[in-house]
Amino acid sequence: MAAVTKVKAKTMKQRLDELETQVAELAKRLPPPEEPGWKKVVGIFGNTPEDTAAFDEAMRLGREYRESLRPKARGTRKRSNARARH
Repeated sequence: MAAVTKVKAKTMKQRLDELETQVAELAKRLPPPEEPGWKKVVGIFGNTPEDTAAFDEAMRLGREYRESLRPKARGTRKRSNARARH
């Protein structure tokens, strides 16, 4: 029984080595991974004074838009201090 286990282990080891070699060869053929899109966008503002001004303007416009979506505060009526008379 021990002889069978040795043979299987050796075969598995050989197969694993072959697979690792094949994977390494395939990995060499692949182009390098691209940088994720979000990483390309991060940092586009703030590199120069013009970029900083553009960023500030974008933030201002975004704030104005969000505030325009909020419900308007109702006008406060002045209440009379006098109590209603019956």
